[in-house]
Amino acid sequence: MLDFTNKIIIITGGGSGIGKAASLAFAKQGAIVHVIELNKEQAEETVASIKIDDGKASAHNCDVSNQQQVSQIFKEIGNIDVLVNNAGIAHIGKADTTNEADFDRVFNVNVKGYYNCMHEVIPLMKKAGKGVILNVCSVAAQTGIAERFAYSMSKGAIYSMTLSVAKDYLNDNIRCNSISPARVHTPFVDEYLQKNYPGKEKEMYEALSKTQPIGRMGTPDEIASLIVYLCSDEASFITGCDYPVDGGFTKLNT
Repeated sequence: MLDFTNKIIIITGGGSGIGKAASLAFAKQGAIVHVIELNKEQAEETVASIKIDDGKASAHNCDVSNQQQVSQIFKEIGNIDVLVNNAGIAHIGKADTTNEADFDRVFNVNVKGYYNCMHEVIPLMKKAGKGVILNVCSVAAQTGIAERFAYSMSKGAIYSMTLSVAKDYLNDNIRCNSISPARVHTPFVDEYLQKNYPGKEKEMYEALSKTQPIGRMGTPDEIASLIVYLCSDEASFITGCDYPVDGGFTKLNT
């Protein structure tokens, strides 16, 4: 089960957090992993970790909001079996406190970045007669989260794009799904706490953890496991779906 031997996998934002965990998980199942990452050093660290265990991987420095860069890299890679759209940025603010520059920045990375990658990979998958796209969404797409206006906007767009792509390419044997994590303990969380709550990191980490009914944050590895399954042949009957992986956040909060 979950055999990805010699399958070509692209993971955007694969240098840290969920993207890194997914890159390692695919490689363990025999995949050839291409890490697309703005931070070149982080991408190379992920690739090095994969190669330590004799895995196959390459790093590509790329700004996913730049369609020309994305197009060039995808053409160089050629055949692609799986695209995991994961690269994204966060933003804190309400509608009236989010300035235009920040709104555009979130849109360009989180929405246009996903579009750019799907725009380039779908013709390749159509030519091959198969393919899988997995979009990392968020509980913010369908649940109101305070002071996450631009971020929620971007994740709502990702949710809708997933459904659209799944519908449009059914006859091309291209599956498209999304997952919606709640809070996951990644380096971003630690940096956020250090920046906004210096000296109170542990206290705020516990408070954020308790917003999820299960009582803790998820781990990148837990999210990666679901990503790998949904991209596998074992999930061949699944398309056009979003899967909450949220410790009960969307259904069990009162």
